[in-house]
Amino acid sequence: MNHQFIALKSPIECNGFPQNPRLIQAIFAPVSHRKPRSSIFNSKGVELSALKHHSSHSLNSSSGSSSIDGGKRLRSLGVKEIDVATLGNLCVDIVLNVPELPPDSVKERKAYMECLSQSPPDTKFWEAGGNCNVAIAAARLGVRCTTIGHVGSEVYGHFLIDVLRDGGIGIVAMDEEHNAESSAEYETLLCWVLVDPLQRHGFCSRADFSKEPAFSWMTKLSSKVKMAIKNSKILFCNGYGFDELAPSLLTSTLHYAVEVGTSVFFDPGPRGKSLSSGTPEEQNAFGQFLRMSDVLLLTSEEAESLTGIRNPVLAGQDLLRKGSRTKWIIVKMGAIGSILISASSVSCAPAFKVNVVDTVGCGDSFVAAIAFGFLHNLPMIYTLTLANAVGAATAMGCGAGRNVATLKQVMELMKAANLNEDDKFWDELVGENLDIQEITFLSRMVVNGNNNRINHVSLQNVVSEMLPKLEAWQVTGAVPLC
Repeated sequence: MNHQFIALKSPIECNGFPQNPRLIQAIFAPVSHRKPRSSIFNSKGVELSALKHHSSHSLNSSSGSSSIDGGKRLRSLGVKEIDVATLGNLCVDIVLNVPELPPDSVKERKAYMECLSQSPPDTKFWEAGGNCNVAIAAARLGVRCTTIGHVGSEVYGHFLIDVLRDGGIGIVAMDEEHNAESSAEYETLLCWVLVDPLQRHGFCSRADFSKEPAFSWMTKLSSKVKMAIKNSKILFCNGYGFDELAPSLLTSTLHYAVEVGTSVFFDPGPRGKSLSSGTPEEQNAFGQFLRMSDVLLLTSEEAESLTGIRNPVLAGQDLLRKGSRTKWIIVKMGAIGSILISASSVSCAPAFKVNVVDTVGCGDSFVAAIAFGFLHNLPMIYTLTLANAVGAATAMGCGAGRNVATLKQVMELMKAANLNEDDKFWDELVGENLDIQEITFLSRMVVNGNNNRINHVSLQNVVSEMLPKLEAWQVTGAVPLC
C-alpha cells in the first residue's frame, strides 16, 4: 500500500538537492493532567512484592512463562518512586524528505549536515527523539518515567524540556560545573532524520563526526543523577549512549544501578557491532553491559553478530549463559515477530499485520512495552504480544516522539487480532535441537492439543484478559492488573 506524506517546501538546498521537511502530525496523549495512581503498581512509593501467584499463562502468572522469579525479583526492587529512567540519548529530531540519502564518505556527510544546519526548518518539523521515544511510549502505558541526560540552554533544549513535561515525564540534568555554556559541546544534540522516496532512513548528528563522546566533559555521576537511578525500578540504556558519554562513566552508572537494586535494560542497537571492535575501553564497557544487564534487547541480526549463531533462540541462550545477571533476552525480528528467552523457557509471538508508514521509533516503543510487562509481572507471551502491538501501532504513524503509539491505537490493533503468522519460519526455528523446558507460541486460532514442550496460547485469550485492564486504565487512570 502506498502512503503519501504531506510535505512543505523549504528554502534549504544542499549539494544541489532541495530539502523538503516532512510534516509531522503531533499526537498527544492526555497525560499531563492525570491524577496520582492508587493501584498497586502505580501508587507513589508502593513496593511491588504484593503480587499474587496464579496459574500458568493467566494474566497474573508468575510461573516460568511469566516474569522470572515472580515476587522475588520484584521484592529486590524495593520501594522506588520511578518505574523507568532512561540514560542519555536526549536529542531533537529534524525530519526531512530528501531525494537520496547522505553519501557514505564521512567528509561528505559532515559537509551535508553542516549545510542542513545553516537553515533549520520551522519548529513544526522538530520532534523529540532518542530515548524520549521510550519515555513517551512508556508514559502512554501508564508507566512513571524520568529521563536522565543533557540538554542545552538554547531553543532546542527548551523545546525538548517542554515536550517531556507535557507528556508527564520528568527530566534530570546530567551536568557538571563548567565554564563554557555557550560552547557547541554543551548544546542539545540534533539528529537529522533523512527519509528518501523509498522510506529508507539516514541519520546525521554531530556525534557521528567526533572520536570523543559528544559530552566527554562529563566525568562522574552527580548526586541528583544517583538519586534518580536509586529511585527507579528500571534504568534503560542503549548503544547510542556511547556516542555521548565516556565508557568509564557508563560502566560506573551500570555498577551503581546494580548496587542500588535497579534493573538494567540494555539495547546495543546498530552501535553494537562497532563497540564490540572499538577501543579497549569501549569493548570492556560494552562487555560489562552484555553480562550485567537484567534484560538485553537485540535484533536477530545483532544477536547473530554478537554470537556468530544464526538461530535467534540459540543465540539468545548463548548470551544468557554468558551473562552474570541476565534474566531475559529479547530478540526483535520486525515483521516476523519477537522472541523472549529465559533460563527455562522461550516465548514466541508473531507480529501484527499493519500498513507500515514509518519505522522510526518502533523499537523504542517496543522497549517501553517490554518494561511494562517486566514491571507488572505479566506472562512472557502477554508481554511480547503487547510489545508487538505497541511497536506496530507506532509504525502506522509518521515519525517518533509525540507520534509514537497511543494506548487507544494499541487497543484497536489488538482487537483487530490480525497476526502475521509464518508457520514455516517458526517450525524451522524450533526444529533444531533446542535445549528448552518449555516453548510457548502465540497463535491466532486455538490449537487443540500440546506436546510435552510446545504450548499454544490463543491471541483471543490474551486480548480478552489484557483489554479490560487497559480500558480500565484509559478511563480511570488505574489498572489493577494483580
